[in-house]
Amino acid sequence: MCAATVHQTLCRHFADLLSYPDRDSRQVAAACSDLLRTNYPEAGGALLGFTNFLDAQEAARVEEIFTATFDLQPACHPYVGYQLCGESQQRTMFLIKLQQLYNQHGFMAGSELPDHLSTMLRFIGTVQDRNCREELVSDGLLPALEKLLQGLDDGEHPYVDLLKALRIFLVASVDNGARPFSVARSKECCP
Repeated sequence: MCAATVHQTLCRHFADLLSYPDRDSRQVAAACSDLLRTNYPEAGGALLGFTNFLDAQEAARVEEIFTATFDLQPACHPYVGYQLCGESQQRTMFLIKLQQLYNQHGFMAGSELPDHLSTMLRFIGTVQDRNCREELVSDGLLPALEKLLQGLDDGEHPYVDLLKALRIFLVASVDNGARPFSVARSKECCP
């Protein structure tokens, strides 16, 4: 599997793991873990706690923890625009620009808002434009992940391991000798 295919597959796996849990979550976590261990070993190590959590818990308990974490705690809402701008006109503009970007690339966001973390990861997992992917990661996903991790300040929380693994993977995927937040902006690409 080429590097771009691995990257896009991992983005889609992380998108699935950051969506509401279902019967496939354990298998997706295992597949994600396998790809990470082979291609991004540090991220694979970080994901281990989350995969152990999924294996040890009943499905109903995983769903309960997911809901309590991402739906009931404002500091952990999985919306990139909300994490970066709060409920503001800036977020509204971000949502509009993101939807325009999705339309430009023929991507359907589904039932979630365009700035939902899983939706953005699915988009990054399908779009071929590397500059666009790197800009969304550097300017959107990584800063939002930092805020989400601050919101989950309990190091024992099972989703901390998932978010840390995602952060390590994303930093490695855009860090080609430069700082991860210094990707050149492409005006026609991203909001």
